[in-house]
Amino acid sequence: MKPIYDTWNLSYKSIFGAVRQYNTCRFSIRLSKDIRPDFPPVLVLFRTGFKERFLTMNVTSEEEDCFVYSCDYTPRYSDVHYYYFSYTTDGIRRYIKKINCHEGGEGDGGLFQLTVYAHDYETPDFLKGGIMYQIFPDRFCKSGEVHENIPEGRVLREDWNGTPWYKPDHNGHVWNNDYFGGDFKGIQSKLKYLSDLGVTCIYLNPIFESHENHRYNTADYMKADPMLGTNDDFEELCTEAKKYGISVILDGVFSHTGADSRYFNKFGRYKDSVGAYQSKESPYYEWYSFINYPHEYEAWWGIDTLPNIWENNEDYTEFICGDEGVLHYWLDKGAAGFRLDVADELPDQFLNNLRKSVKNYGKDKVIIGEVWEDASNKESYGIKRRYLLGDQLDSVMNYPFREAIINFVKGGPARDFIYSIMTILENYPKPSIDVLMNFVSTHDIERAINRLAGEYCDDKSKDWMAEKYLTEEQYRQGKNMLKVAMTLMFFLPGVPSIYYGDEAGLQGYKDPFNRRCYPWGNEDQELINFVSELSRVRKSIPNMKDGRTYFVVNDGYTIDERVVAFTRQGNPDYIFFINRSADEVKISNLSQKLFRFRNFKQYNGSYNNDCVTLPPYDYAIVEAEFMG
Repeated sequence: MKPIYDTWNLSYKSIFGAVRQYNTCRFSIRLSKDIRPDFPPVLVLFRTGFKERFLTMNVTSEEEDCFVYSCDYTPRYSDVHYYYFSYTTDGIRRYIKKINCHEGGEGDGGLFQLTVYAHDYETPDFLKGGIMYQIFPDRFCKSGEVHENIPEGRVLREDWNGTPWYKPDHNGHVWNNDYFGGDFKGIQSKLKYLSDLGVTCIYLNPIFESHENHRYNTADYMKADPMLGTNDDFEELCTEAKKYGISVILDGVFSHTGADSRYFNKFGRYKDSVGAYQSKESPYYEWYSFINYPHEYEAWWGIDTLPNIWENNEDYTEFICGDEGVLHYWLDKGAAGFRLDVADELPDQFLNNLRKSVKNYGKDKVIIGEVWEDASNKESYGIKRRYLLGDQLDSVMNYPFREAIINFVKGGPARDFIYSIMTILENYPKPSIDVLMNFVSTHDIERAINRLAGEYCDDKSKDWMAEKYLTEEQYRQGKNMLKVAMTLMFFLPGVPSIYYGDEAGLQGYKDPFNRRCYPWGNEDQELINFVSELSRVRKSIPNMKDGRTYFVVNDGYTIDERVVAFTRQGNPDYIFFINRSADEVKISNLSQKLFRFRNFKQYNGSYNNDCVTLPPYDYAIVEAEFMG
């Protein structure tokens, strides 16, 4: 007996995944011929806060063991919809709900999700098929040029490979005031290296003047931090990067500022500005929320050096989003868009205004949000978010993929990996999927090589993490596992994002040890070559830009538990086989196991005599024609 309902199968749901507004989707269920409904089954659809809709399903075809009941739905509203099916026999109402990731069955279960996105929702082409490289500016490359007007209170370090400071002072404060001197000119000097690595987009952690080395406590939105160089230096970086086919996106931190900023000015650093902390007459006073003026105020996660902003204050919104505002200023300087810090703490109205501002400047400018969960159905502070429906973000940082990749590479069930990936591919609009920021490491989490081969660190102290390195054996194993993780990151839908130094074998547990300086002169060249080859292969396959992905399954979920195999669809299709194990794996009789394909051809790796051979921790790619 066939499944009653299956969202992965186009004969049950005629459009896979999210649906564009006003496009008609056909929903079908299959009921055994033994079942005689008292009246036609119904599709029950609803949106949060709205009444249910009941769509009658009629018999559209007869198969050997079942009748197929179908109905068409043309959504008018961009929103997240939920649905299930119902029918009645002998006066008893029965329900067909989600019983696993994609299949529906009778009884208690979850609701299916249908994301409907705006009919005119498109995302920038320049990222599609490309490769991103994330740089923590203070730690990537130091040009050696002398910069002027360095603010007081900074410690300039000369030990490039030293451990970042992390211990509190006698008052219990960690000021993050040690700087290694990475700058714009340093990045510019490495553009050829990045180009050879295959990079097409640089994502820079914050560059605005700030008085801690991470620069998430903005002090002046209109000024590059003097340690990095001048605003003109940034513009020159963008101009030179463009010659290599590389764009540059910036980190936008708009939910809070620094207490030590010209807007709040708690410590009086800015003599030419009256900050909100200094006077209620300050032009910035209404930006902030004071509880007991001036010493008690709302702060980001209670950290008093990061006073919260009321983003929907008209003056602040104009300052950021206006024609003469922050966004347009840096776009004028050459930025290709923004990654938005803590996007779930930015209210809908502000995000709507931000998108209008950026897209009015240029539809090819990108907006990527920091969201750690499934962004299609995320709730924050009691509000259902609308990130990916067409009027806010282009896409998000893809933490769900990262967790799925790490868990699979560490030995988790292939089925769980497939479910995690397919859930995102089902829930997100296709335009968002094509520019998803995929990664295995960032500045906020331990580096992937440590997570894969190192010790569990969540229960460890900073002292433990500070000088904790992988043993030689752990490093060898970690490098093998990192290769598998990188391979998955490069070939799954979205844009692979390399966290600076991952490709060189840089280690580090959690902040700030994941922010060590790039190991120039001590790189793992074999690992760099491997990543460069991934880039070359990725760029050689046209389907990487927007080809849909389906997992190739056998005996339930995978050809071999050590291997995952998936397609990037096009003409022809490309089938990727990735071996996570230390064993050589042979997959023979491929044409029988993948009977819906024909005309298999080797593209990359070993394919001979209807057999794919996968060395340990390696991959192979096979061309094939999909027969439907």
